[in-house]
Amino acid sequence: MRILWICICFIPAAFAKAPLEPIDGVFDKFASHYQQQLGKIARCRDPEPNQFRVCSPVLRNEGNAPFIMHHGQKTEKVAVLFHGLSDSPFYMRAIAEKLHAEGMNVLVPLTPGHGLRDADEAMEDGDMPLTWRRHVKSMIHFAPQLGDKIYLGGFSAGAAIATDYYLTHPEQIDALMLFSAALALSDYAESMSKIWGTKWLARLIDGTYQATGPNPHKYPGVSGYAGLQLMSIIHDIRNKLASGQQINVPVFAAHSQADLTTPLHGVEALLKHVKGAHMLFLIDQEYDLCHGDLPLDYRSIADMHFKKHAVTTLEKCTIPQANPLFRQMTDMLGTFVSMH
Repeated sequence: MRILWICICFIPAAFAKAPLEPIDGVFDKFASHYQQQLGKIARCRDPEPNQFRVCSPVLRNEGNAPFIMHHGQKTEKVAVLFHGLSDSPFYMRAIAEKLHAEGMNVLVPLTPGHGLRDADEAMEDGDMPLTWRRHVKSMIHFAPQLGDKIYLGGFSAGAAIATDYYLTHPEQIDALMLFSAALALSDYAESMSKIWGTKWLARLIDGTYQATGPNPHKYPGVSGYAGLQLMSIIHDIRNKLASGQQINVPVFAAHSQADLTTPLHGVEALLKHVKGAHMLFLIDQEYDLCHGDLPLDYRSIADMHFKKHAVTTLEKCTIPQANPLFRQMTDMLGTFVSMH
């Protein structure tokens, strides 16, 4: 059996249609937010239909820009999707396109410290979890202007900060969508996070953080310091759940059994606390799908322009590959959105 579909407690819900409200004002506010964060913004050279992007000369390229996929008016549902640690909004593009095709407005932010030509200072942020949480809060502030029901989620670390936000503000969120959710890390990372002073040691070991590499939309390595800061958020999520907090909204999760970066047991543990409906799209071990490849379709790989000639070692997962079950995964996502 190549793929396991685990679908539990599907409960259809009927929603009234949202009023046809214009959303032009949110674009200016979105751009103003990133002007403050990035310092400079610029007109994008390659505009795309039904998409508003905030480009900047401090970004590596326009694929790293935060964006809103829209229908020109407020929709019934809006998705807010956060990318992962060391990557960029590019990694959420294919999933955002599917949700947009389902009739949703989709907001894909750029997490502070990411997508930059020079990321060394940003990746040494002394209070990274607080910075991320403030950013999530500011993005959620835009969501009601784009849709009546807020579907929050993301990829990897983005899924973790989305879950963390829900557990703090459950009344604001109507559903969660988690892709390769970083709700557990490797045994090594988990063990290191328990040692006092490890974060600051990791900061020293990281040295000058390199932002340039063979992938134009992802840094060449994950900052050890940032990884340990992410572990702090994961611990906070576990503590909230251990204290008895439940998840009372529908949850969609997609994960690869072969994921060594964010092991599946983290998602499985979370789903035990879900009291609402949930769907789990599980990709079988035999596909050997790497962590970072789950949100990528074949078009994403073609548009990535990964510089294979710049890769000196061909370790597993070094060269990005398309998720061979991407269409099936997003079809199930579409079913989830239509049912809830």
